[in-house]
Amino acid sequence: MTSSDTPAAGRRCFGDGDPLYERYHDEEWGHPVHGERELYERLTLEAFQSGLSWITILRRREGFRAAFDGFDPAVVAGYDEHDVERLMADTGIIRNRAKITAAVANARALLDLHGRGLSLDEVFWSAAPTGDEPRPRPRTFAEVPSSTPESAALAKELKRLGFRFVGPTTAYAAMQACGVVDDHLAGCPVVLDRAAG
Repeated sequence: MTSSDTPAAGRRCFGDGDPLYERYHDEEWGHPVHGERELYERLTLEAFQSGLSWITILRRREGFRAAFDGFDPAVVAGYDEHDVERLMADTGIIRNRAKITAAVANARALLDLHGRGLSLDEVFWSAAPTGDEPRPRPRTFAEVPSSTPESAALAKELKRLGFRFVGPTTAYAAMQACGVVDDHLAGCPVVLDRAAG
């Protein structure tokens, strides 16, 4: 779907016709995600997605989980050059050395947060938009930003804390994926179901 596409009323924002994509859209995207491992997984996958379509990553998600030990940050933080080479040979994931080494560095940065008395959950959710009035729900993807001041601030903070491959656009995609913001379009069945419920 391009940024100017407007789904017909009652159609998903994205994913119609692909059961894997439909399930992700309906059950995950825009739903609040908490927990160190869960957020680390989403940040890692969004970084790997950079420059690719999300469905490419989604179809390899189980391969990523197997390759990265279930995205256990304590395990991934201990990876060495042999693990990087193992991952570079793994056809179940996207084999990009910069993204692989960033995933390892980010696991280490996450553990360093704990030494500072912080959590990734705390840092990540501090980027949630504030204000009395909720942002109007977008009607088309043309109205959905690729980044926001909040995602720029989150990216800057994550980089300050030692995270890599998390620019404002990647940070915003992770915010969308984890429900920090909800960019389901106004006519989307997810929105209509919530309103009816």
